[in-house]
Amino acid sequence: MMMKKTFFAGIISTVLLVPGFLFGGIADTTQLKPKPVFGKEAKVVTYILDNNHYRKITLNDSLSSVILDSYIKNLDNNKTYFTSADLATFEKYRLVIDDMTRAENVNAAFDIYTAFRKRFVERMDYISKNLIKEKFDYTTNEFYETDRDKEPWCKNEQELNEVWRKIIKSQALSLKLAGKTQAEIEKMLTERYDRFRKSILQFNSDDVFSLYMNSITESYDPHTNYLSPKAADIFKQNMSLSLEGIGARLQTENDYTKVAEVIVGGPAHKSDLIHNGDRIIGVGQGEKGEIVDVIGWRIDDVVKLIKGPKGTTVKLQILPVESGVNGPSKTIQIVRDKVKLEDQQAKKSVMHYEKDGKNMNLGVITLPSFYMDFEAYQKGDPNYTSTSRDVKRLIKELQDEKVDGIVLDLRNNGGGSLTEAIELTGLFIKEGPVVQVKNSLNRIDVQTDDNPAVIYNGPLVVLTNRFSASASEIFAGAIQDYHRGVVVGESTFGKGTVQTVIDLKRFINDPDNEVGELKLTFQKFYRVTGSSTQNKGVTPDVKLPTALDPQQFGESSNPSALPWDEIRGTLFQKTPVINDRVIANLNKSYQERLKSDKTLAQFVNDTEEVRQSYRDTKVSLNEVARKKEMEDAEKKKASRTSLSTSLPNKEIPTSDLKELDDEYLREGLFVLGDLIITKIG
Repeated sequence: MMMKKTFFAGIISTVLLVPGFLFGGIADTTQLKPKPVFGKEAKVVTYILDNNHYRKITLNDSLSSVILDSYIKNLDNNKTYFTSADLATFEKYRLVIDDMTRAENVNAAFDIYTAFRKRFVERMDYISKNLIKEKFDYTTNEFYETDRDKEPWCKNEQELNEVWRKIIKSQALSLKLAGKTQAEIEKMLTERYDRFRKSILQFNSDDVFSLYMNSITESYDPHTNYLSPKAADIFKQNMSLSLEGIGARLQTENDYTKVAEVIVGGPAHKSDLIHNGDRIIGVGQGEKGEIVDVIGWRIDDVVKLIKGPKGTTVKLQILPVESGVNGPSKTIQIVRDKVKLEDQQAKKSVMHYEKDGKNMNLGVITLPSFYMDFEAYQKGDPNYTSTSRDVKRLIKELQDEKVDGIVLDLRNNGGGSLTEAIELTGLFIKEGPVVQVKNSLNRIDVQTDDNPAVIYNGPLVVLTNRFSASASEIFAGAIQDYHRGVVVGESTFGKGTVQTVIDLKRFINDPDNEVGELKLTFQKFYRVTGSSTQNKGVTPDVKLPTALDPQQFGESSNPSALPWDEIRGTLFQKTPVINDRVIANLNKSYQERLKSDKTLAQFVNDTEEVRQSYRDTKVSLNEVARKKEMEDAEKKKASRTSLSTSLPNKEIPTSDLKELDDEYLREGLFVLGDLIITKIG
């Protein structure tokens, strides 16, 4: 939801038309050509970036080289079309993209795309003529590396043929193990690659330009994007939460469409059938609709299949994150709906816990996002909804229920209103600075809580995971810096930047052509200590096991992400509630539980297995070995406890802490119990 007259501190995923995940092709010699307006847009965009982007870098030869590599990767992200000889022909552009752009020349984008399409059609022809009907030998011991980043570019056509032989063999083996006959396998693969061919017909000059421009903008940082007129409309719909679908943000990873984030309160979250990291490999319409294979599809085409009218059913065939690429698939059904504001609102519950002879009531407030009903606020409605208002009310209700402490659960909270993050912090501290905001001109604005009232001064735990981002990190960082509470969980996402959207119509007057918009990073967040939340995120005081490598998940996984840095801290008054001794004792208690709590020990083991499944990107092409891998993955998944690092926040099903099946929340409550005992002692 777009905020006016304030900052946005949320992770924003924009559906862009990116053919790096295209596997469509036709024997079409029509050459796509740039429109005259494209050159004007490119020049204006780079001018704005050079003068207004936070990074203060200029489009030059060095950045030109990065852009070329990025564009090639976006076109052929699996290294399955171009050869090293093709790449050599693109070298003429390596140091001149900057000069061409300033001269309103985007021919490089179309020249390279034309070469891509030619290679693409060649590959599709080879697949249909030579591979789909091949009777593969599944007794040989060989494997396919699904993460092609680990592999070099193929030197020639023969090496490409071998890569594609393994791709098709792997896909055929998966179908065989799913019970398909040879005839059914050939039919399904033929239909799959026929759809790939057709998909490229939808790729037009606007799409080529959009991809190229995003290769330019994202070389500055991953949150700076060019939005084509089409993408800008989708962006606005996403911000208003008006899209009807399953309530999930998707991204492409190799051949797969992966769930990047399950939106709390949406249909996917409520169903608890699909989770962060799951791979979607097929989509069907209605309860009886045929599943359409979407491996290798463009992400916007997958989104079109998944979206639909409220109340209708979509079937998804997924590879669950817990079993990895080697595990079996499963089919689920989700009824489409809108993500409503009320589903995003904070909720509370009370858990009962006994330790050292003391019976404790522990409050839990689950906060999916930092929200505010701006429409009601602007109309002067005194009862407008906001995060801080709702949490204030819930705290008072919990106090009436005589809770001994509170856990504020920020897992999977991707951010939202910066104003609300500041207001929420103010409920727990006396007046003082909360966050520093630095712009591209090096001006620093200290955002403060001006209200000296403290709504809650009791024991407080803030629960985070890798998907807690932006405004969540500002709040968690402030609570930690003020020593007001204890942060427990995983290190957070690390998004410490602010974006604004600029309409290019302000600079280009072209009555015959629509122009796009530019989402630009222009500010950066810093904690009151002077440390940035960017890239590193917030490190918990008590670290729980994580299945997620920073190299794969979070801001630091992107090579163009802005770095972590520091500025001068600002004056603030720490509370006496938390100190190094308290933190040390809490960690000591956690280590003791690791030795004595079988549930926690099993959770740690399960988490490490999932972590390994993320790293394991090789799949066996031997039928016996592959079948065993799938069976082992299914057995492990069935025996695992619930891994809340990959699950969205759920309604708490029980009031008894010992019966709680959310191990992350359970540990957070144990830490809160220790904190209460420490305070009493």
